[in-house]
Formats: sequence, C-alpha cells, structure tokens
Amino acid sequence: MLAADPAIATVTDASSGAPLLSRDGARAYVVAALRPMSDRDARDVAERLEASFATDPRVILGGFVIANQQVQAQVTYDLGRAELIAAAVLTPLLMLVFRSAVAALVPLMVGVLTILTTFLGLRAVNTATDLSIFALNLVTGLGLGLAIDYSLIMVSRYREEARAHGHGAAAVGATLATAGRTVVFSSLTVAAALASLLVFPQQFLYSMGIGGVLVTLTAAVIAVTLVPSVLLLLGRRIDMLPLRRERAGAAERSGWYRLSHGVMRRPATVAAATTVILLLAGMPFLGVRFTSIDAGVLPQSASARQVDDAARRDLRPGITTPITVAVTAPAGAGAAVDALGATIARLPDVVLTTPPRYAGAGTWMLDAISAQPPLDRASLDLVASIGSLPWSGPVRTAGQSAQFADLRASLRAHLPVAVLVVAVVTIVVLFALTGSVVLPAIAVVMNALSLSAAFGLLVLIFQDGRLTGPLGYTGQGALESTQPVLLFAMAFGLSTDYGVFLLARIKEGRDRGLATREAIAEGLERMGRLVTAAAALFCVAIGVFATSSIVFIKELGVGTALAVIVDATIVRALLVPSLMALAGDRGWWAPQPLRGLRARLRLDRLEGRRARA
Repeated sequence: MLAADPAIATVTDASSGAPLLSRDGARAYVVAALRPMSDRDARDVAERLEASFATDPRVILGGFVIANQQVQAQVTYDLGRAELIAAAVLTPLLMLVFRSAVAALVPLMVGVLTILTTFLGLRAVNTATDLSIFALNLVTGLGLGLAIDYSLIMVSRYREEARAHGHGAAAVGATLATAGRTVVFSSLTVAAALASLLVFPQQFLYSMGIGGVLVTLTAAVIAVTLVPSVLLLLGRRIDMLPLRRERAGAAERSGWYRLSHGVMRRPATVAAATTVILLLAGMPFLGVRFTSIDAGVLPQSASARQVDDAARRDLRPGITTPITVAVTAPAGAGAAVDALGATIARLPDVVLTTPPRYAGAGTWMLDAISAQPPLDRASLDLVASIGSLPWSGPVRTAGQSAQFADLRASLRAHLPVAVLVVAVVTIVVLFALTGSVVLPAIAVVMNALSLSAAFGLLVLIFQDGRLTGPLGYTGQGALESTQPVLLFAMAFGLSTDYGVFLLARIKEGRDRGLATREAIAEGLERMGRLVTAAAALFCVAIGVFATSSIVFIKELGVGTALAVIVDATIVRALLVPSLMALAGDRGWWAPQPLRGLRARLRLDRLEGRRARA
C-alpha cells in the first residue's frame, strides 16, 4: 500500500535485510521515504495515509511527517483551550486593574479586533507564501497582551487628563499627544524586534516574524484610533460600574516614589547588585543544549509518539532515521561509489550501510545507519564526517540528523544579523523618543541582562526538568533550537515596550523642567503601578501557553512570561533608576548633528507643547 502511493519514493522493511523486527518478533517496522515536496503537500500526504490505515488495527503510523501533522492538530486544540482559559482569568483581573466594568471592556474590544484583523492579514500573506500554524499562537497571545498594555496606558492617561481638562475633546487630545505617542513608539520597537525573525529562512521563525509585526502594528493603530473615539463617546461613563475608586496620593504610588529615591541614594551599589543577580540567574544558559521537534513532544495518546516509544525499545537508535548520502556521478561509476560506501561504512558510529543505488539524473544514493539517536552529538559528527569525504563533487546528506545540523548552522549564520537589526532599530527609535544616545544604549544593556535571566531560568525549568510535575511535560534534556531565537525577539521587544512607557513619562518631567532624579522618581510614581499591572496581565495572556500539551509551546509561554516579570520588577524598579541616576544629566546627551536632525524632523514638537502647557 505504501509503495503504491505516488508520494512515496522508497519503502524498506525486514525483507530487505534491514533489522526492522522487534527482538521478540511481535512487531515489524516499515520505513517509507517521501519524495521531495512542500510542507503543505507533506501534510496532505500525512492526512491521506492516516485515513488509509485508520481501519487497520495492526498498523500504527509514526515518523516525522505524521508527527508534524499531529503536533499541528494538537496545537490547534491547545490554542482554543488556552483562549478560553485566558478569557476566564483575564476578565475579572481586567475589571480589577481598570477599576470599572465599562473600562475593562476596552482592552477586550481592542484585543478581539486586533486578533481578527491580524488573522485577515495573515490570510492575505498566506496566498503568497506558506506560513506555520504556530504563528496563530503568537498572534493570539501577543495580540491580547499588547491590546491590554496599550488600552491601559490610554485609559489611565485619559483619566489623568480628565481631572485637569474635564471629560471631553481636550482630555482625549492630550491623551493622544502623550500616551498615544508613547504607544506609537512602543509598537515600533516591538515590531522591529519581531521583524528580525524575517532574516531567518526557517518557516517557523519567519512566520512568527510576519505574525508578530502584523499584530503589533495592528494593536497600535486600533489603540490610537478606536480607543480615543470610544473615550470621546463615553466621556465620564468610562468609570461606570466601578469596582473600586482610586484615592489621590494612593500608598502604592508614593511607595514607587520612595523606592526610586531610595535606589538613587546608592545607585552604584544597587546597579552592581542587580546586575550580579541577573547574571547569576542567566548562568545556567551557558550549559544549554538544543534539540528539535520530534514525536517525543506529543502526548502518549498520539500514534507517532507510540511508534517512537516502541522503536526506541525495539530497534537500533538510527535504524528508522537513516542518513541519506547523495553524490553526483555517472551511471557507470558504480565501482567508485561502492568504494565511497565502503569508506562510509568504516566511519565511527556507522553500524550499517545500504548498497549504493543509481537514482537517475547523474545521482547515486545510499543510506548510513548511525549507532546513536539522530540528534545525538555522535550522529551530528557523523554527518559532518560524511560531508567532508573526498569526492569529485560535494557529498550531500539528508535525513533528520542532517536536517538538524543544517538548522543549527543556519541559526548561527543568521543570528548576528537579527541581533544587529534589533539593536540598531531599538537605539534609533529610543533616540527619536528621548533625544538621547545614552539612554538607548542603557536600555539595550538592561534588555540583555533581563534576557540573560530569562534564558537561564528557561534552562533550569525545561532542560533540567525542574518543574515537570507542575507544568506537566516530559523533559527532553534540551531546549527546542528555535525557541531561544524567538524568545530573544519577543522578550527584547517587550522589555523595550515597558521601557518606552517609563522613559516617555520621565521625558515629560524633564521637559517641564524637573531635575533628572526628580523626573525619574515622578516617572516611576506615575508608571510603576501601570507597568506592573500591564506586565501581570500580559503574563496571563501569554502564560496560558503553559497549558499546551506540546513542550516547545510551553517554553514560549513560560519563557516570555519570565522575561516580562523580570523586566517589569527587578529591571524597572531597580536597574532603571540606578543606571539613570548614575548617568545623571549626561544621560540626555546627544551629538549636535543628531540633535539638529531630530529638530528638523520635528520629533521634539510635542515635548515643546507639553512643556509650554
């Protein structure tokens, strides 16, 4: 049946002499290799094969293609469940944070519109290129989280302006000129960080980049257009159905003010201690190991997981995941290719090779079986050894081991470009916001420290398996190789997001003539509670991914939540005021040519208006 399928290139079973029988003879394994095809076609083949054998109780389907299909189906199910959990948890929390039932509806409205609009954008992009289904997870979690962040800062600022200007157009205009401007700059930094994923050729990563950029910019556009319209229509009714009323001079606000002054009395000590703590938290990342997606990430009820577990018990480690070797040679070069096959058979960790076969088009192929699992270092070293063998042309390899080796090489090659893009765009956007070249550099350093801690904690939790019980996962002894790249883009963008919230408010104080330290204290007093509340709500929106049955989706949710928690607490409460106090007035410095450029671009126009007000 498999050999008759037009999508199958080769079929190997025990009759060919391959060791594909279990030790007790009760189970036989058949290895089918697909012809070259797109990911979408491979999914169609997987669905067709599952349907073909669904009524045969003797056959259980597994392997990479089947596992990939089942992972996607599981993620789709988990996404729907996570949305329900997020809605149930966030609704009462939003009412508590926004202090009224009416105001709490604003972020939900923005979130729903943001997610649906982004889905429409992804559908348009999907007509031109294939996208990973996992982008839907990112769009849902990030869209809801950013909708809450942007709505919270807009509504809070409107309430503040309404106390000075009354509920009406003047308050809405002032909100747009201040919080609206902050939302725009914030969205640019988050979008730029996620756009760095577009430099990677892997479908999973560039799909996340496309989805992340679309959802971030969509959330910002809705926040600065629809939210002001809603505020203008509601007026003072934004505070209807209050849960609690804010008291002037609330203790928590004065607490942030006192904390900032306490930190700034000993800025060097606080900065040094905080930096040491974050670096210590990040040290486990020095021992990070990487793996790839396989059937082991599926629940035990999935057929691909059952086949994978059984094969590990019954067969040699690499028998179902051979390293396929392809060389260019004419049809009559059989003797030379046989000699190459004999050389490969003598390499360390090779337990079996198949006779070379002529595949046509001047190509010969053979399979080499590794003595170790496909993602083991020995198998990866074997791929490198085969590729370096002398031949008249390149010796190419395929299979799970070769694919993972190529993935690692590609990530290493593209990562420096992605880091450079994030750093440069962050510095440019923060300079446009603050008029300083020092503060953007400080922000990049703080983000790096925050990322360090999040990465270290991620290794402790998922690689070392410290929370397998509470989080309900089977540890792989490594992190999925693309997750640190995705987490870097996500966490860096969100850290800058909260940094923009705070820096924008500190800049307002400076524009009104406050001394640097007083502007820092006032900025923390105004934004400390908001940033903490926004971070807590965002952690719920993205943290529900921890309920997924797929471990690398858990890694995304937990890792992002950890980065946000570290940034919104330790970094914003301790590192920001201490480093800015150490910089003092020099923190606002920029070369004259850049100050002139900023003035010509009229980026300081709004600051001047606020200062005059």
